Amino acid sequence: MKTRTAYFTFNTRHAREYINITERVAAEVRAAAIAEGMVLVSAMHITAGVWVNDAEEGLLADIDAWLEHLAPFRADYRHHRTGETNGDAHLKSLLVHHEVIVPITAGRMDFGPWQQIYYAEFDGQRPKRVIVKVMGE
Repeated sequence: MKTRTAYFTFNTRHAREYINITERVAAEVRAAAIAEGMVLVSAMHITAGVWVNDAEEGLLADIDAWLEHLAPFRADYRHHRTGETNGDAHLKSLLVHHEVIVPITAGRMDFGPWQQIYYAEFDGQRPKRVIVKVMGE
């Protein structure tokens, strides 16, 4: 089995941002020269996430509103007793999860027609990393 590991660093302008990273991951898959296998994409921070969904601006706005409804920013999270103010970011990360695995078939990510990979930042404006691990034959 062959593997390839890459790290992407993001430093978002806003505390909450959603970045389509599909092409960057696809470039790593191509560079790995793996015909059959999988690629793992994982946020390396507990206030960020990775998901697969449609790349449609209205849907992104709906997802953002849904996450804010379920885990709104507020001052009274117990986590804030530590001096942090990002309790909502931790909860949002749990909702979208921190990683995805995408199959590789014939050297390409094997997606449905609208699927794209997104990096979700919930406590940004500082450098954070994503690991991309391509594995297969």
